[in-house]
Amino acid sequence: MSVAAPAHRILGIDPGLRVTGFGIIGREGSRLAYVTSGCIRPDVGDDLPARLRVIFDSLTQLVAEHRPGEAAIEKVFVNVNPQSTLLLGQARGAAICAAAAAGLPVHEYTAQAVKQSVAGTGSARKEQVQEMVKRLLALPGRPSPDAADALACAICHAHGTQGMGGLGTTGLRVRRGRLS
Repeated sequence: MSVAAPAHRILGIDPGLRVTGFGIIGREGSRLAYVTSGCIRPDVGDDLPARLRVIFDSLTQLVAEHRPGEAAIEKVFVNVNPQSTLLLGQARGAAICAAAAAGLPVHEYTAQAVKQSVAGTGSARKEQVQEMVKRLLALPGRPSPDAADALACAICHAHGTQGMGGLGTTGLRVRRGRLS
């Protein structure tokens, strides 16, 4: 499914070593349009460098084909297994390098901020995110969980959900967790 080239395209990335989700949306004013989405599934066994290369090459090709203007990627959270966190960080690094090598600015969002942006709650379940992405982009069906997370990341960026780091804070002071 594709649409005519919108004014501005955003690549969303949900990094993973086994499955990296991607999604590109177009933004024209406040209107969002679906461009493409899918999953990168490196089929190279357990060879870590080969997996990272597939992620990098696939995203590089995607960027060249669809010409997004910027990228949004989910931040890595530290979980119970530090080894898993480190491995996920490497997949994320390959994705960031692909976007940066293409000259794209890369914006980072927590999973909670992404879920809040599309589903209205930072604790939304995968199915809720899939359903809201489907509705927000007027898709005929739910995207796969990884593609939905990537599209949600792009939608989050399009909505300007950048937290304190993205606010124009000139002349503002942060006091007791609030802007004043």
